Amino acid sequence: MYNKFDSALLAQKKFIYHYKNMRWAKGRHETYLCFVVKRRNGPNSLSFDFGHLRNRTGCHVEVLFLRLLGAGALCPGLWGYGSPDSVRLCYSVTWFCSWSPCSECSYKLVQFLSQTPNLRLRIYVSRLYFCDLEDSLEREGLRVLQRAGVKITVMGYEDYFYCWQTFVACRKSMFKAWDGLHQNYVRLARKLNHILQPGEAEDWNDAFEILGL
Repeated sequence: MYNKFDSALLAQKKFIYHYKNMRWAKGRHETYLCFVVKRRNGPNSLSFDFGHLRNRTGCHVEVLFLRLLGAGALCPGLWGYGSPDSVRLCYSVTWFCSWSPCSECSYKLVQFLSQTPNLRLRIYVSRLYFCDLEDSLEREGLRVLQRAGVKITVMGYEDYFYCWQTFVACRKSMFKAWDGLHQNYVRLARKLNHILQPGEAEDWNDAFEILGL
């Protein structure tokens, strides 16, 4: 766990405030990124690290994470340096972000991933950042990420539960869903699907009508 970057665990109120998937998230100018890093050490061995970061002045949290990767702080051997025979080690990274990446960060991520084919990235997002307009740069950024092999998913109840147990100082208290969590998840998942797979939007509409959502 990389608590030298931020405190080891998030406070309960801070997690709920920043990750709540409300429709109008006014005043939430910070982006939090909870991460899980996995590395296959052998056929029956898997290393596991986790922690969280938030954006700093002048630096979005996604770029901060990339800087840590580039410095070898989170994934030693990603570039082959310091590993046996200079072989690049393979990593799987999962993000749980309070906001989806902006367009600029999306392109920086794609550029980084093009240089590190031994790194797989999956992104879960609580809310979509500036994605209301059909022709927004942020929407295209998400599509570029998907074309680069990044899996992007809206956080549902199970994902919040996992984050609560993994990244939050919960003191053994159970995660309690807030009012509207599921409804907002459905709305956001529907929007993300429309962004990433516009041709499938009609099928989703039929499914949600059947569910009465």
